[in-house]
Amino acid sequence: MTTSRSDWPLWEVFVRSRRGLSHTHAGSLHAPDAEMALRNARDLYTRRSEGVSIWVVPSAEITASSPDEKDPFFAPAADKPYRHPTFYEIPEGVRHL
Repeated sequence: MTTSRSDWPLWEVFVRSRRGLSHTHAGSLHAPDAEMALRNARDLYTRRSEGVSIWVVPSAEITASSPDEKDPFFAPAADKPYRHPTFYEIPEGVRHL
């Protein structure tokens, strides 16, 4: 049994650029499986050698907070000042934290 392209799941693509330290969202694509999603992401989002690493994640597996609920959702972090980097000293020789 074959599936049509309209039945393929949606994948989110994250690319780490040559200059970057973290992956950033590059876009979305439809593919029948993870391997094909990875190959298609490479061909679509790194055509000019922009990336050194690609992640593909099924869109259905991503859970996100709602921007409308940002105040109540992030409020508990405001009463924990020790989480802010002002309480830490960066050791000599550390380039990236």
